[in-house]
Amino acid sequence: RRQRALLWAVLLTAWEAAWGQLRYSVPEEMPKGSFVGDVAKDLGLQLPALKDREAHVFDTGRTRYFFLDLQNGHLSMMEQVDREEICAAVAKCVLNFEILVKRPMNIYKGEVEIMDINDNPPSFPERRNVLEISENTAPGAGFPLERAHDPDIGVNSLQNYECSESSYFTLDVKTGDDGVKYPELLLVKSLDREQKAAHHLILRATDNGSPVKSGSTTIEIIVLDGNDNAPEFTQSVYKVTVKEDVAVGSRVLQVTATDRDEGPNAEVKYSFFQIPEKIDKTFKVDPESGEIVIRQNLNFEEHEFYELVVQARDAGGLSSHSKVLIKVVDVNNYVPEIVIMSIFTPVPEDTPVGTVIAIFSVQDRDSGANGEVQCSISDSHPFRLEKSFDNYYRVVTAELLDREQVSEYNVTVRAADGGSPALQSSAVLALRVLDVNDNAPVFAEERYSARLAENNAAGALVLTVKATDNDEGTNAEITYSFSDIAKSIREVFTLDPRTGEVKVTGPLDYEERKYYEVSVEGKDGGGLTAHAKVHIDIIDVNDHAPTL
Repeated sequence: RRQRALLWAVLLTAWEAAWGQLRYSVPEEMPKGSFVGDVAKDLGLQLPALKDREAHVFDTGRTRYFFLDLQNGHLSMMEQVDREEICAAVAKCVLNFEILVKRPMNIYKGEVEIMDINDNPPSFPERRNVLEISENTAPGAGFPLERAHDPDIGVNSLQNYECSESSYFTLDVKTGDDGVKYPELLLVKSLDREQKAAHHLILRATDNGSPVKSGSTTIEIIVLDGNDNAPEFTQSVYKVTVKEDVAVGSRVLQVTATDRDEGPNAEVKYSFFQIPEKIDKTFKVDPESGEIVIRQNLNFEEHEFYELVVQARDAGGLSSHSKVLIKVVDVNNYVPEIVIMSIFTPVPEDTPVGTVIAIFSVQDRDSGANGEVQCSISDSHPFRLEKSFDNYYRVVTAELLDREQVSEYNVTVRAADGGSPALQSSAVLALRVLDVNDNAPVFAEERYSARLAENNAAGALVLTVKATDNDEGTNAEITYSFSDIAKSIREVFTLDPRTGEVKVTGPLDYEERKYYEVSVEGKDGGGLTAHAKVHIDIIDVNDHAPTL
């Protein structure tokens, strides 16, 4: 028992020192099996201990990206990672993992930053774009161009646009509210359809990687015959905020443009101007009214801001453009998710207070207060909840356990977020208490008595001793024996070690001995003992004739 207590003290100390944070970084596209970090060295763990303690890696996502080699303690890539595929346009691409070890139960949190490499050139959705402009358009008019896309980040992403030289047009590169660069063609010289009906330009997009990568598209400008006035939007920028749970088909806002011409030249049609396919599937604009409506469910966690360009075009071919900025507001639509990472069961009943019984994490994909989670467990159990770091919790013993009183616990862990109303979830930890030999056998009587006639036949039952033990299993299995008795008694009585039956084995003679008193011992499988007395009186029978 003393050795067990010392062991628990060491385990508890190791647990307290175990919480830590590992940080590594690797370039994307590293081949499978590539080295990430020396986990054993960084955590100060001995190599044999990693295997003995069943160390293994938990990835927080659905895909496993890492594995831990227990022979050398190295964390390595399980799969080749494309940063653009897993993180899209996120500036810092981080994959989180946890390393769990047992005996004692510890968890180590880690993250691997996936560094961008310049593996993607800027590209345009179309290799050729057509732009129609009226010859009456005044110099200084601007015409948004379709922007290029580069999924890389930082200097490896799209950095600039260049346009082939023209005496009629120049290129203006603007930066939007989302930090993205937008190319716009400016008219610097009046057009004359009769003199030149079409213009051809090449728009080139470049990044700043090493080496520099680029992509290009051809712009064909068609000069239209006289249509004096282009449509004019009532606002150059429209802004609106919508909740992510807005119903499909709901109206977001309405854009309006007017045209001072008459007849067909004043008839305005609305459309989105060169927006990504994904956004085009999310919103649609009514060509007649300019109403923008929701086409599919929004998701704040995937896309919290949209920047659209709406085009108003009249029947004569003139057009103008306006921006629509849509901000999505988070609603509490995700229930907290409890992930049980490890559970220590059965729990020995002599487990010290403060021992870790289970480790779990809780996640909520909402943001702000909607994603802030509070966890709790019932106060009626001898356990308490401790928050370790971030969203990790551990369940520890708050009181000493006693299997003889309660042999099993179902501990309910509850998680509630900060939304209004709050969303909740729960998980049950089924814990079984393991018996230790903390109860000695107890005899039903301290003293057993029997009266037995002399000359009884061998094998006759004298009495039965009985002891019970509140432990279970081998700790409750009792073996009976005589303790410290003379050879003469062993020759006449026997004690069954399993049943406790005392039987006659030899001749009894009242005239030689009128009673016997012995001590019996009951020993359980754990070595604890109890003792009782047995007193046997011998009764005289008329087995001798008178003598003269």
